[in-house]
Amino acid sequence: MRLYSASSEETLRARQLLKEWRDDGFLTEVQYERLEKETVSDLRTTNLFLRLALFFFTLISVAASAGLWFAVFVSRPSQQTTGAFLLIFAVACYAAAEVAGSRLRLYRYGIEEALTVCSVAFLCAGMQAAFFSSILYSPHPDASQFLVPAAGAVFSLWIWHRFGLWYAFPAAMIFLIFLPNYSSFSHAAQHLTVAVFYASGLLCVAVARSRHHFDYLEKVYSLAEAFLWFGIYLAINLQISSLDLPARQWGGNRIASQFGRPFYWTTWVLIWCLPPLVLARGVRQKNRPVIAAGLIVAVLTLISNKPYLGWPRHTWDPMLLGVLLTGVAVFVRRWLDRGLGRQRNGYTAERLSGKDEHSIGTASAVFGLITPSSITPVAQTNNQGVRFGGGSSGGGGASSEF
Repeated sequence: MRLYSASSEETLRARQLLKEWRDDGFLTEVQYERLEKETVSDLRTTNLFLRLALFFFTLISVAASAGLWFAVFVSRPSQQTTGAFLLIFAVACYAAAEVAGSRLRLYRYGIEEALTVCSVAFLCAGMQAAFFSSILYSPHPDASQFLVPAAGAVFSLWIWHRFGLWYAFPAAMIFLIFLPNYSSFSHAAQHLTVAVFYASGLLCVAVARSRHHFDYLEKVYSLAEAFLWFGIYLAINLQISSLDLPARQWGGNRIASQFGRPFYWTTWVLIWCLPPLVLARGVRQKNRPVIAAGLIVAVLTLISNKPYLGWPRHTWDPMLLGVLLTGVAVFVRRWLDRGLGRQRNGYTAERLSGKDEHSIGTASAVFGLITPSSITPVAQTNNQGVRFGGGSSGGGGASSEF
């Protein structure tokens, strides 16, 4: 059911590993050239910067084409007519993405990715306009309106499975968050419903990942598992996420009254139990995304503990957190270094690959492009209140005031 064959993706993964091994010095140039000739892939790829450029260019082109269609061929359409055309655009975008992947063999090229994103957006907007009120959020939404986020979640999961785009999976998780809003559940039941959705997905992903160790799908399922662990944590941490109070300030007592004290303190216990569980899972499976998710939720637990207990926050709290995290990092590094061969159970603090260094360099370059004003000095503007005068002649017929 995947768009790309297993042999093509496995070959592309092998080529990427060859480049990493050559850059790290594990392969000589002669060995790399010989092995590269044996791993020729039919998929067309590009670098990250051109991929982003093509992605945004395709988004702008599709949006402009849709706007031009309504401006030229449809004059003042009704809401149902607009929704019908948006659904047609969704089908056209998805068909174009299929052609780009299957015929043109574009793989993470930006074009087919933007087309799939547009297809999801057109699908949800078209369903909302064609079958329901144009107002997306209303005080009393129609119960059947849950079909819009449900369709978005299902279609995003299909794109994740079909195209292998990792960000389609968290998009499906975001759509699932809105499903309980169209029910008569209480606030606590809404959080529990989302957590149950994510827990069910976690079981399915864990079973699927067990069948794909050391192949090209292992990273895909590892990221999905990390996202699900993180989603479960956010669903039960009432101080960070709230389905009904998006603009509230943190306050333990007020939120406890919203959800009920037994449920509130149960979630407080769970946010302390979940980080060790996630970390243990990631360490045992040697799953780096899950380990990263465990570390993130552990930090979030420390941050949200005071609001949960209703204690006052102080300006030195971030400093104490930084000192604690630094101490833990130094302790773990020294503990690993004291092991046999400076490693314990396959973990070491030494840098074995330049992949992380390359990723950090790429991220720094991207952030530099996104925030150029942070490193570029602001040009000084002239003071409009200053007027020069006193000279005998302004020149060129001007008065002496100039």
